[in-house]
Amino acid sequence: MVTRKKKLLFPAVLVAVSLFLGYTERLNPTLAGTCASKCPPPPLGFVPGQLVNVEVVNRTASIVLLEKVQGTDAFPLRPGQEVRFQRWTGTEPNMSVVFWDATALPLLTRVSKPNDDTLRIELRPGGRPPGDRTIYILNDGRVTIF
Repeated sequence: MVTRKKKLLFPAVLVAVSLFLGYTERLNPTLAGTCASKCPPPPLGFVPGQLVNVEVVNRTASIVLLEKVQGTDAFPLRPGQEVRFQRWTGTEPNMSVVFWDATALPLLTRVSKPNDDTLRIELRPGGRPPGDRTIYILNDGRVTIF
């Protein structure tokens, strides 16, 4: 009777150990450390009150409609075309640039700061529907994509 219990216990232990080892294999341990070699880029922004130029480039194959809220009516931006808005003072109310593809395809936005006083917005095809639709520049200098 004792040997029968031992025979049943041994396979149960083997199953438990193999399940445990299989589980720990899928764990991804994270080690704390500095980001000295892989630091994320700092958030894009400007100094409050700074004059900012806004450039928008259409990198899609279709027409994109563009509107600077409280500044322009919607106008078409042809493929490859670039437009620049007049200087904008960062202490004015928050500024929004709204855009959408004329064929209703989703857009992917890439923003960059080619120099200290310029915000460059590149509109590309892609992204998850409905895609990026707005760049919001807050009066504290932060840039947000919606």
